[in-house]
Amino acid sequence: MSEDLEFAFALVLSGASIGLMYSLIALGFVLVYKATDAINFAQGEFVMVAGLIVAMLLSFESVPLAVAVAVTLAVMIGFGFGLERVVLRPLLGRPVVAVIMATIGLAAILRGLGPVVFGSETRAVSLPIGDEPIVFGPASLPPVQVAGAVVAIAFFLAFSWFFKKSRMGVAMRAVADNQQVAQAMGINVERYFALAWAMAGVVSAMGGVVWGSMLGVDVHLALVGLKVFPVVILGGLDSIGGALIGGLIIGIVESLAAGYLDPYVGGGTKDFAPYVLMILVLMIRPYGIFGKRKIERV
Repeated sequence: MSEDLEFAFALVLSGASIGLMYSLIALGFVLVYKATDAINFAQGEFVMVAGLIVAMLLSFESVPLAVAVAVTLAVMIGFGFGLERVVLRPLLGRPVVAVIMATIGLAAILRGLGPVVFGSETRAVSLPIGDEPIVFGPASLPPVQVAGAVVAIAFFLAFSWFFKKSRMGVAMRAVADNQQVAQAMGINVERYFALAWAMAGVVSAMGGVVWGSMLGVDVHLALVGLKVFPVVILGGLDSIGGALIGGLIIGIVESLAAGYLDPYVGGGTKDFAPYVLMILVLMIRPYGIFGKRKIERV
């Protein structure tokens, strides 16, 4: 393999692993949207809070990683249930924009409370995976990226099965399609709304662990959520598989832009290249590459 091909392969592999980690956060968007038909603009802040919790727990020498992750999962599940019960349930039946504005406000509150409650210093999340790069042919990846990619794939397989095969998953899809019809069929809409937000909490917890391990944990970890918007736009808000493919596309585009364009312009192209791609996709397919076109008759 020539040096040019080796370089391209390394960029694609690195971008794909990062893209899978983006997809893990994007999965939180999709889970909420599939069940409630609303967009959670605080998903990045959920990841930040989860990362702060696990980092704080790991700062105590007597707390092992498994316990810290288990406690973080429990806290984020409880947070999801509580958020839906206290903040979002009163908005049931209101226009979707009301829920969107509520999540935007929640994002601002969490970003402000994070440093107040946990401090402003950057905290580390240490995973027992070592620092030795893992070699894949002519390329190598940091272990944390490989671990994050594996976690993302596992979650996508689990949730794909859940929505296609389990009764609860089918009921959540029915709620997303038409809340009134689902309620008339005996489905407890409020219960499945709460379940969707709790599941988003689970995804956020694992996202906080893997992203916190790679970047460190502080209020800036919430900005990772901004990178997820191009992912869900490309993949489609209602498609779990689309979120996976969208993450891979965005990760690879970022990596290729950094590898081939940054040397000519001085850097920074990976920060805006995904948004350029997002705009182009919106112009051609506003519902995303894998999203479903919704036609409403008036």
